Amino acid sequence: MKYLEKHVNFSGLSSNLESRTVDQYIKRLDPQKLYLMEKDVKQVRQLMAGIFKKIQNKDCSPIDKAQKIFQSKVDERIAYAKKYLGGKFKYNPKAEIVLDPDSRKRAKSLAEVNKYHESYMQYQVSTYLATDMKLDEAKSQVLRNYERLARRVKEMDQQDVWSNYLDSFARSLDPHSSYLSADALEDFEIQMRLSLEGIGATLSSQDGFTVIEQLIPGGAAGNSGKLKPKDKIIAVAQGEDGEFQNVIEMDLRDVVRLIRGAKGSKVRLKVLRKAPKETERFEVTLVRDQIKLEDEAASITYIDREINGVKRKVGLLNLPSFYADNRKDGPSAARDLKKLLAEANKNSVDAVVLDLSTNGGGSLKDAVDIGGLFFATGNVVKQSNRTAGPEQFEYEVLKDTDPTVDYAGPLVVLISRISASASEIVSGTLQDYKRAVVVGGDHTFGKGTVQSVEYLPPGLGAIKTTVGMFFVPGGNSTQHRGVDASIVWPSVYSTDDIGEKTLDYSLPPKRIKEFTSPTAYVTEGKGAWKQVDGSIVQRLKEKSMARVADSSEFKKVKEEIAKIKKKGAKIVVGDLTKEKDKDKKADAGKAGASGEEKLAEEEEKNASLSREERKKKYLERADIQEAISVAIDLASELVGPTVTVGAKEPSKVDGAPIKADQAN
Repeated sequence: MKYLEKHVNFSGLSSNLESRTVDQYIKRLDPQKLYLMEKDVKQVRQLMAGIFKKIQNKDCSPIDKAQKIFQSKVDERIAYAKKYLGGKFKYNPKAEIVLDPDSRKRAKSLAEVNKYHESYMQYQVSTYLATDMKLDEAKSQVLRNYERLARRVKEMDQQDVWSNYLDSFARSLDPHSSYLSADALEDFEIQMRLSLEGIGATLSSQDGFTVIEQLIPGGAAGNSGKLKPKDKIIAVAQGEDGEFQNVIEMDLRDVVRLIRGAKGSKVRLKVLRKAPKETERFEVTLVRDQIKLEDEAASITYIDREINGVKRKVGLLNLPSFYADNRKDGPSAARDLKKLLAEANKNSVDAVVLDLSTNGGGSLKDAVDIGGLFFATGNVVKQSNRTAGPEQFEYEVLKDTDPTVDYAGPLVVLISRISASASEIVSGTLQDYKRAVVVGGDHTFGKGTVQSVEYLPPGLGAIKTTVGMFFVPGGNSTQHRGVDASIVWPSVYSTDDIGEKTLDYSLPPKRIKEFTSPTAYVTEGKGAWKQVDGSIVQRLKEKSMARVADSSEFKKVKEEIAKIKKKGAKIVVGDLTKEKDKDKKADAGKAGASGEEKLAEEEEKNASLSREERKKKYLERADIQEAISVAIDLASELVGPTVTVGAKEPSKVDGAPIKADQAN
């Protein structure tokens, strides 16, 4: 099998791997634990006993039989839903439900599964009532949700069924190996190219609804003037006269597929919008167009401050992803960042903050090139590759070969637990060379493995296999442990459920011999940069901790962390309809609103902001402001008390982000 030819840890089949595959397959069938009871799971396990040998003998019948068991359980739930939602149904706003499948066990009896689905249907009805929908219509929508799932399961062709098994096998190896169907492969390529053809909106799934989070400038949704953030898309139709398809409770990926389409084609949306008096419903027709995801491109903002009579200018570089497109003149994070650093040098910045706090990774080549922008030639990362058995490796060194130091001044790198993969390579490398101070959340995500994507014949998708592990120059793998911040602040992302270690079958960390390069250091002349030693970091840390302790913004972060930890797994379904009442009482009750209500109002307000307003909010973030303060302190340590030539008035934001295609 192709996976085992290259995987970093597995070279052959085993009983343990088979057991993990079956576990993943069951999770793939029923991830929310809604349909399969304990005895059903036991039956599936019995069917799939010895599945590896059976498949080698070309017997795939256990997979088909397991699928039929799941289908029968879905049909049972439809029958019960029709009965429960009948004429005697009563809405119970006090009903409670635990949605998180990790917080509950599978049902042991029919009575237990019926009871859970009663709460689940109450929850779904509540989401519809929250939009001012009448009870009978809400009940009908819930029933249609069950019927839609049953239809989807029944209409799955053989390739879809086997695709589920293939992906389950891949995910039994580690969290990042997978089988990419043709649709999943398209999503993967879009993410790397930073472009898609669609309506120009980012979407999320909330309480069963597809919600518009942002309108991308220049996109069809924004240009229409009819859509706003927080609008809920409840149905989608193709062309001018296609039939509307209800998308409430539909998987977000499926909704996106309905909305996405060829440039120039039309799509119609049915939309719900909360209004002061009642919920509005309307239809919008949009013409799909090519969208450039510019919000994901590198940008820079200049911050001027005066500290004790000394003026400082900091360049804040925001890099949301390590994007790359191998096509000619396609976007490149490294190329764009190089241009922005040239711009920063022209603006005589005293320090730079590289914000990787929301960067989940991307192109390995761009990560290597970006690391090398801040020092001369040298090793950036080692990648292990299996040569024979699971414990036999060779190591490929990826290095920066360009002797140019694109920026030689004080450097701060901002991270969080959602900084992953390529972000960890860059932050870990710059930390190991003592080139930068890494600040922010306690550590990065811990995704320290490399995947190879091998394309299959057209229409069959691709396989993604974990083929190696990354090591930064100090010798540590970034796997599991991530990269530790030298200066740590409170972060809502620093929780036990975020990080590589929380994923199924995560690979353990490793360590090799240090491989830093002496050629990376420049001590005099053009491109010379100063190392950040431990004593400097300690002084910066003491100053930062004092500011954080006095910060009202970090106090809010701590309160939010406490609220997240305190919040239980249970949801009271009636709380969903209270959002509607909250809007109606907003003017009269703001003075007495609870902290939770104020937070909800603030989140809704932020979602409706323009791009410029969102940028303002970004700059007001506590971690961004503190990273800038650390950068100024670092400039004082490494550069000394000089006055920046041409600095503007203190505490002002200078200019908008420079887009990748505008930097010079």
